[in-house]
Amino acid sequence: MASLRPSSVKLSPFSAITNSFTGFHRNWLSLRAEKLGRVDNAWLRLSPSLKEKSVLRLDAWIISAGHAQELKSFKIQNMSISDGRVDFYDKMKQRFLSFKKHKYMGEVEHFKTLAEVQSPKFMVIACVDSRVCPSNILGFQPGEAFMVRNVANLVPPLENGPTETNAAVEFAVKTLQVQNIFVIGHSCCAGIQMLMTMQDDENPSLIEKWVGNAKVAKLRTKEDANHLSFDQQCKHCEKESINCSLLNLLTYPWIEERVRKGTLSLLGGYYDFLSCTFEIWTLDFKESNAVSHGSKLSVKDRVFWC
Repeated sequence: MASLRPSSVKLSPFSAITNSFTGFHRNWLSLRAEKLGRVDNAWLRLSPSLKEKSVLRLDAWIISAGHAQELKSFKIQNMSISDGRVDFYDKMKQRFLSFKKHKYMGEVEHFKTLAEVQSPKFMVIACVDSRVCPSNILGFQPGEAFMVRNVANLVPPLENGPTETNAAVEFAVKTLQVQNIFVIGHSCCAGIQMLMTMQDDENPSLIEKWVGNAKVAKLRTKEDANHLSFDQQCKHCEKESINCSLLNLLTYPWIEERVRKGTLSLLGGYYDFLSCTFEIWTLDFKESNAVSHGSKLSVKDRVFWC
């Protein structure tokens, strides 16, 4: 009987979840022990094989009788979740059909051309944050911008090796021949907040390793804005990290060459969704080409939209 005691069973942190999904209450072992406590002393006189069979039958009785209501509640709850998912899928369906009717069918020839070839003028590097979709904010239309999104809209330097981001940049520059690379940051960026608070760790998380690409922006923020509040420091770092990414782009020879010739422009943008304002600027290559010496970025044509 010792093997039936609840204390002898080690449950994982996910036991409450998995047991619920299989129809078992997470305290079913306790319930079983409670039921078994009511068994007649004749139990002790049963042979081991009969005891095992009896326990299995008793378990089945407890589950069927004691958990019927719980299973019913689970089914109702699961049905509610499914209904919500269906409602959202239905919304997506309606949005797609609206796009097809009003956008696609109205510009069929344009979309047929796009099916054959794309010639975007912009390469956009933006954050994965769900609140800052560049196509919604800046109105990019299909075929206008080749886009990659990552945590905190970062561009690692060439020396850091291959990533999804620089692979996309290489394709945009070498194959699509884009004329502009546009790095867009935003307010209240969780990636930058993590960068500003994280400590050196022997076992950093994947996110910590990634935002570490902007460590220079953090150091410059601590130098320039250490007297400000934490929120203000984060906002300063959000903009500084954009400039660091623009400088990192110059570490790629095929980008630096095109910027030097004037066939490629590097732009920074900052969207503040708290005030719904947008700031945009262009890298001044003549003043910033000492990147190898760690100089700060020089910009020109700074514009503020509000």
